[in-house]
Amino acid sequence: MPKERIVMHITLDMTELEDVLIHPAYAGESLPYALNEARKRQGTITWLYARSEGEADVLAAGIGERCAVTLERVRRAGGAAARALLQEGRGSATLFRHPGTVIGVGGSQSIESTAAWLQAWIEGWLLGLYRFDKYRNVTKISGSVKLNLRSADWPEMSAAGLNSVIQTAIHRAEATNLTRDWVNETPGTLNPDAFVEWTRDLFKDRPVNIYVYRGQELTERGMNGLLAVGAGSKHAPALIELRYEACPDAPMLALVGKAITFDMGGMNAKTGRDISDARMDMGGAAAVIGALDILVRQQAKVRVTALIAVADNLPDARATLPSSVIAYPNGLTVQIANTDGEGRLVLADALIHAAGLGAAQAIDIATLTGNVGDALGLGIAGIWGDADMTRELAQIGEHNGERLWPMPLMDDYESELRSNYADLRNVGTSTLAGAITAALFIRRFVDKSMNWVHIDMAGTVQYKQDVGYAEAGATGYGARLLADYAVNYARKCAAGKATGNGARNATEDVSEDVSENTSRNEARDAAGFLSGDVSVNESRKKEGSL
Repeated sequence: MPKERIVMHITLDMTELEDVLIHPAYAGESLPYALNEARKRQGTITWLYARSEGEADVLAAGIGERCAVTLERVRRAGGAAARALLQEGRGSATLFRHPGTVIGVGGSQSIESTAAWLQAWIEGWLLGLYRFDKYRNVTKISGSVKLNLRSADWPEMSAAGLNSVIQTAIHRAEATNLTRDWVNETPGTLNPDAFVEWTRDLFKDRPVNIYVYRGQELTERGMNGLLAVGAGSKHAPALIELRYEACPDAPMLALVGKAITFDMGGMNAKTGRDISDARMDMGGAAAVIGALDILVRQQAKVRVTALIAVADNLPDARATLPSSVIAYPNGLTVQIANTDGEGRLVLADALIHAAGLGAAQAIDIATLTGNVGDALGLGIAGIWGDADMTRELAQIGEHNGERLWPMPLMDDYESELRSNYADLRNVGTSTLAGAITAALFIRRFVDKSMNWVHIDMAGTVQYKQDVGYAEAGATGYGARLLADYAVNYARKCAAGKATGNGARNATEDVSEDVSENTSRNEARDAAGFLSGDVSVNESRKKEGSL
């Protein structure tokens, strides 16, 4: 499996590294250097080169108006700055904070807001340095860029608090980059067998219990979705169960990921000049792996079970034929009308298994339908299911840049799933509302004992071009989102505020809660999620509340 990136990109008080000074540039505010207002817009990067040998070069990173700043803007500015330095062949830079300026979101002056701002910048920086260059030779960009921080610039935080911010950002960025590595990997390297071995290797010697269901065990447990989908591949399908129980008395949260390591469509084979993206059909599972990696790194007090349904979906003499009927342990039979609707078949196995393990809540995440991208584009995923879970996940997504939009579970559309030969068919009878009918199909396999949401991230799994803190290719979407939700859920359970069971709750109209204008809440909420879980108690005692 890919080796963990262990290069330390963040330093403290290394003044000899000040060959470049990075200045966050806010619209309408002055800098020590002349800079046109147009160069202070969010997303802009401006080089101001030294006029003499004793001066440092300056990089101005536009963030826009201070009152409109969100953590995602800060994250993107940090990533853009890192990428600009990497392209210039620079080895280091120092982030400069003007004395007396407020650093936070929405004009907040709290310790939590300042810590969240800095953590977002560091996360963006580390994510911006990511390159999947395993197979590059002459076009490989060598080198890296260190970011130096001056502790005197952050008087709100103690040394322990500052180091905690840095370490948390590193953990989150490394896990996200791990997710990117897996999604970017070639299918010749990352097949179902390799996926199992990489997972075992990642979590060995860590407090995670691993069990892999294969072969006869899948048959005995009635996991016929996996068996049907994987029938055409020389690599046998599997269900990977990962249990991380740092808080064993808490209600179990199940994170369910689809891992189709190459989706050729089965006997309904995909066509096209370039179907390379079919290797990314395990993006949901990679997000679950990345989330669990974050939780373990942070020693989060949660009880999470990750369930990964892994298979190849290939045409072959042994492959499942369209019109075949399979049965599930919950009593439902399914006509496989189209073998390219495979993701929902394997998620059904995993969700039934989650209920059998006693999960109180379940989140399934998958690159499920192209239809969701048609509806929402490539910058936001769709979410269906329990209203309270949907609302909270969407708010977290606004906070950490992995955005979600609530979608309806239209009961009337279930007629699309009627079959003349079985209880259900796996795809709708029309080409319309494919993402909704897929969610409706999955809902039929969710036990009423569980609260449940389904996330269709088919559009957000990759960027088609370099943007913000990401290069073209895998985004790592979902790892931070799921980890943050798990921590928040555990805290609510401990406080007795978690929602009750009931998987049949349809998504309510919560769009007003997830609009882009959330900056005024981000500072207040920063310490509530894992992304804002920083050690500032000591500094609060020393400095007092700002």
